[in-house]
Amino acid sequence: MAEISWIKLSTGLPDNKKIKRIRKLPEGDKVILFWVFLLARAGESNQSGGIFLTDTMPYQEEDLAADFDFNIEFVQFALITLEKYSMITRYQDILFIKNWEEYQSIEGLEKVREQNRIRQSRYKEKQRQLTLGNVTANVIGNAEVTESNATDIDIDKELELDKEIKRKKDVTPSKTKAKPTRHKYGEYKNVLLSDEQLEKLKKEFPADWEARIERVSSYCESTGKSYKNYFATIKNWAKKDHAGNRYGNKRVEKLPSHITETPKKVEPEIDWVAEAERSLAERGAESE
Repeated sequence: MAEISWIKLSTGLPDNKKIKRIRKLPEGDKVILFWVFLLARAGESNQSGGIFLTDTMPYQEEDLAADFDFNIEFVQFALITLEKYSMITRYQDILFIKNWEEYQSIEGLEKVREQNRIRQSRYKEKQRQLTLGNVTANVIGNAEVTESNATDIDIDKELELDKEIKRKKDVTPSKTKAKPTRHKYGEYKNVLLSDEQLEKLKKEFPADWEARIERVSSYCESTGKSYKNYFATIKNWAKKDHAGNRYGNKRVEKLPSHITETPKKVEPEIDWVAEAERSLAERGAESE
């Protein structure tokens, strides 16, 4: 990771409307502290606001709990709260600080990355020169150049070149990797999922994965909304449901009254005219 030892914080931070509202929530002060910790880790990662444990491994909820010394339930609650107020976002299971470029000195961070790259390149060049210097000293001392010496130098150069090519490929895999094909699911065919994402849903929610897809499909159809990552949306909704149950905010959907109420028994209407005629007819028959 690039060596970043500072991040920028606005002096108007205490007056921010979002922060004031969050602080009024249960454990709101801890949520703000958690957010500041995320800012620090994003600066340390120096990957456009992404929060990474290593150069290529993003933080997971369990990692955040262990790193910041919070329990996993609080971490889930804090992430849901910060996402609700658009202070963080998720993309392909990676946490990002929202609007990172607006608040941090991007030019300064890019300069640090470039300086680290140059410093590593110079270090490798020095190591190569030292290796060549040792070989040359041995050649002068022995007063001869053997074929094996030259071969060793060529092999070292080739190995160093192979390592450099591999490093460049490892740094930018996402730019060349093709995106997987996504298929349409749900009643309204508006939930886009790749084959891999669908299999993950089946494993994580074996009992109701279809219902979860239908829930998002109906919501998007009724509201006109769409999402960049429907797989992440379904998982986020599941986490919100789980957090709501844990913090006592479980929502119970009520069926319409016309379904739950017992239908009233309909009494047949009496035709009073026909009844009177029948009664008169019976009396006439008796008198005869």
